[in-house]
Amino acid sequence: MDLATSFGNINWLSVFIATLSSFVLGGIWYGPLFGRTWMKLFNFSEEVLKKRSVPKTFGISILLAFIAALNLELFIGIEADVTFGTMAGFFAGFGWVATFLGILYIFEMQSLKAYLINAGYCTISLTIMGAILGAW
Repeated sequence: MDLATSFGNINWLSVFIATLSSFVLGGIWYGPLFGRTWMKLFNFSEEVLKKRSVPKTFGISILLAFIAALNLELFIGIEADVTFGTMAGFFAGFGWVATFLGILYIFEMQSLKAYLINAGYCTISLTIMGAILGAW
């Protein structure tokens, strides 16, 4: 594979939209769906979360989501369709990210519930990203 050709074939708009999709999902996932449970599991309070640097937290998060979307775009390739993109995103999320998170959570003695919340977000986020990238 020629790296210059691969980067030349990137649909930057779809990468941008895929990046944003992780933020939309994250807002729902760590907000109304699992926000309170996630906060309890990791001993966060409203006060603690208000002390973090919001620009730094969200700036780094968007950069990392962009890298994930770009990596997935390069992985699935230019000839992918929505089905392949969705499957590739799911298997990247479940087969790689969730499994490695599982290893970390076992060694860190984190709860199964915490694992399921975070691994679920990663898997669904990458699945949605893959669908977006494959559709374009």
